[in-house]
Amino acid sequence: MNERERKQRLYVAQQGEKLRKGKISRREFLRRIGLAGFGISMAGMFRWDMHRAMAARPYTPLREGVYQLSQEQEQWLREVGGRFRGTTVRISSESTAPSQIISDLAKRVFEPLTGMTIIWEQTPLDQVLSKITQDTATGSPSNDIYYLDQAWVGRFVNDTVDPMEYMSNTGSDLNMPDYDFEDFVPELIPALASYRGRLVGLPFDIPIFIYMYRRDIYEKLGLKPATTMAEFLENVRATDMSKNPDGSEVRGYIGQWKSGHYALQCDWTAWLWSHGGSHTGPNETVVIDDEFAVEGANYMLELGKHVPAGVTTWDWGGQGDAMAQGLGANVISWAEFFPGLDVPDRSKTVGLWETADLPKEVRLRPPSECSFDEVPAIGHQGGSCIALSKYSRVKDAAWIFLQWATSKPTQIAAAESSNTPVRLSAFNAPNVLEKAKVVAGTTRHFPAALKAIKERMGTEPHFPGWAAVSGTGGPVPTELGKMTTGAQDVRTTLRNIKAAIEAAIQE
Repeated sequence: MNERERKQRLYVAQQGEKLRKGKISRREFLRRIGLAGFGISMAGMFRWDMHRAMAARPYTPLREGVYQLSQEQEQWLREVGGRFRGTTVRISSESTAPSQIISDLAKRVFEPLTGMTIIWEQTPLDQVLSKITQDTATGSPSNDIYYLDQAWVGRFVNDTVDPMEYMSNTGSDLNMPDYDFEDFVPELIPALASYRGRLVGLPFDIPIFIYMYRRDIYEKLGLKPATTMAEFLENVRATDMSKNPDGSEVRGYIGQWKSGHYALQCDWTAWLWSHGGSHTGPNETVVIDDEFAVEGANYMLELGKHVPAGVTTWDWGGQGDAMAQGLGANVISWAEFFPGLDVPDRSKTVGLWETADLPKEVRLRPPSECSFDEVPAIGHQGGSCIALSKYSRVKDAAWIFLQWATSKPTQIAAAESSNTPVRLSAFNAPNVLEKAKVVAGTTRHFPAALKAIKERMGTEPHFPGWAAVSGTGGPVPTELGKMTTGAQDVRTTLRNIKAAIEAAIQE
């Protein structure tokens, strides 16, 4: 790390402390860290806001019988983990439902079996970033495990220990029995836990776009779920100005189009990628102003003719709330909204939303024609991983905890939260299947989410400056906001975005 990078990280940490003490606003925090080349772009900020607005249910302790360690795994925790009795392992993450369940399990299961102490601090993502930048700038061991938004993996790859350094040592008893690395949904490894082929951490959560529609309105109009982009637009037009059971108006599409907000960038990627466009081209070029991108932008603006009033002020929280209030009939957005739509005291549309396969893209640019691990596809993802800090003084103990936290039994238990699992075994676990019905915290959207992950998952570029240029307050969503509000034409918008991305790559 050079001196300039170190100073940037320290600056970000200082601004995070000012935000925590109420000396600056979150908006100002995002502006300042953007100037330092950092950003919070991915679903972490989405999850924080969405959990506040659309949480399926308050957190409740895990039900008895859901968590099942094998006898061999339990013995390993007692004997191998027990070597580190008295050791403290620290992690800082968002306060998401999976992190709540797993941190609770750590107190109930991991600590009694191993004698270790787990300090799991759960804060908004801006504070998580502040802690990581402080640690990595100073080489501090204050956190042994990092929670990394996938947009950050390129920035912090050199501050982590490659898990393969442990897992490739097949004779080591530090490796958990039946950990089964192959059970992770394989598409998640390069998408959110790797940088240019190097494993950075282990998958932890995976918000992803799916296709959701109002079953009652489709049935009334004799519509079928769209299978192509043209059909999706036709369904948006056909359902526009339809009615809810109470007589209120339903528009054709609900967007997350808040000007200058990362939510707008997320929405835009679905239309960019589905029409053959991408941010990057071969050899680290930027191609977002080509004809395919223009086509995607025009499609997006056509959708904009059929949206509720106020859509250009909605981030993901506003979009999710609009779905629950019955303001629209078609959405391609975060699967994490779905559990909240079946909660009677928070939703007017209980049981009315259904999922379908994402419509087929008009064309797709292959990843081989992009750079920085960008993968064009309509199913935008925003996942995270957890990684072992190279500065930790208790790496072996932290590695044992990291494995346990991402193991099959623990991740199956975390699926109780209704967040999309990262392990294949969790999708078919009994506790998941029994909730695949209209109920608070439903999992009936899981099949659509898994198919999107395995077949339709889109991933943004991973170069170190990407989060700053694409995140809230950055030039990409700011320029897009000018386009969606009619203040700027498509080609000018795309040229300006191209210049901003080129500058970020050069930087």
